[in-house]
Amino acid sequence: MWKQVDEGFWKKNRESKVDEVRDAVQDIIDLVRFEGDEALVDLTMKFDKIMLNEIEVSRDEIEEAYENIDPVLLDELENAAEYIQRFHELQVPEDLWLKEVEPGITLGVKSTPLERVGCYIPGGRASYPSTALMCVIAAKVAGVEEVICCTPPPINPITLVAMDIAGADEIYKVGGAQAVAAMALGTESIEPVQKIVGPGNVFVTAAKTMLRKDVEIDFPAGPSEIGVLADETANAKFIASDLLAQSEHDPSSACLLITTDPELPSEVWSYMEKMIENAPRKETILSALENSGYIVEKDIDLAVEMMNGIAPEHLSIQVKDSLDVLSKITNAGSIFIGPYTPVAAGDYASGTNHVLPTAGHSTTMSGLNVAHFRKTSTVQMMTRDGLSALAPTIMTISKAEGLHAHSESVKIREHRKE
Repeated sequence: MWKQVDEGFWKKNRESKVDEVRDAVQDIIDLVRFEGDEALVDLTMKFDKIMLNEIEVSRDEIEEAYENIDPVLLDELENAAEYIQRFHELQVPEDLWLKEVEPGITLGVKSTPLERVGCYIPGGRASYPSTALMCVIAAKVAGVEEVICCTPPPINPITLVAMDIAGADEIYKVGGAQAVAAMALGTESIEPVQKIVGPGNVFVTAAKTMLRKDVEIDFPAGPSEIGVLADETANAKFIASDLLAQSEHDPSSACLLITTDPELPSEVWSYMEKMIENAPRKETILSALENSGYIVEKDIDLAVEMMNGIAPEHLSIQVKDSLDVLSKITNAGSIFIGPYTPVAAGDYASGTNHVLPTAGHSTTMSGLNVAHFRKTSTVQMMTRDGLSALAPTIMTISKAEGLHAHSESVKIREHRKE
């Protein structure tokens, strides 16, 4: 169960399974493309065993959901929403900045939000109101005018309320690859979006990947994973609790401990065994632990190097000199430092976003943030003197490339009479 592994085991275990479901997902995409709402109704009956009378969630259904959740939970959802909004507001760029970099040469960047985005909110094994908050709030803070959500039915009232608190403009009772196809291609009920964000299973991930010619996406996200970097100063019980917290997400979740202390893995396992016995999601945890394990390295630099190669979704740093280790980390979706920073804090309430690249994609991709919902245009503005300063460079290089009209477009301005 809890075993020593190597880097190869982890990477092989986290390889994308998209190719295994590609044919099935293509069939779903084709159905949605050609049959629209009818396909969504049929596929929802097939996969979720629910007959949809209406695809979009009504305001009455949202109000009913508010009546069916604990008022204390409602308060805490609103608290979490405030923390998430506060952090994402720190990321919002200026709509426009201009700077004169040389006399007569002014450059800048204009930042513009996308107009319509879709958020995929998972369902199935658990409800994910936190994911609704993460996706929708980030988009709204970025300035997106229309944010829609798709999630599998039956929708848990908690998730429905969270989408409403976050500011979702439209909510649809559709899950799986068919939801991604609907948001990308459009149906009679669902207008297409410019970009789709949010985590999901291998079918959702495959659909997002396969539809990139029709719609932009964030990144492959899911199943959950955690890497822990620890030395002899780490608290074994805390580490055990973090490992189990991520393993309860899904049977395909995975946990990895890399440590310089050869005694730590057995100490961690002794706590994990006790915790697993009474865990409500014991079967899911046990399945996830088949994908998990530990690695012992002789020094912290080697441990850091290996963790950078693995590029985990969540990285917990539990070492004596944590800030020194942090400075050496180059690949991780979200980083948690010290014994009193559980990964669950980022999952729910610290304010950072928990929609993160998995399976090594943090080597090249960032977790969901405001920038995912905006695009930029460069701006340039020159006076005649400013153009004169650049003219030799432009004309010489353009002629060398054989693009003489480029050179002439500068020359004609150079010799223009005022």
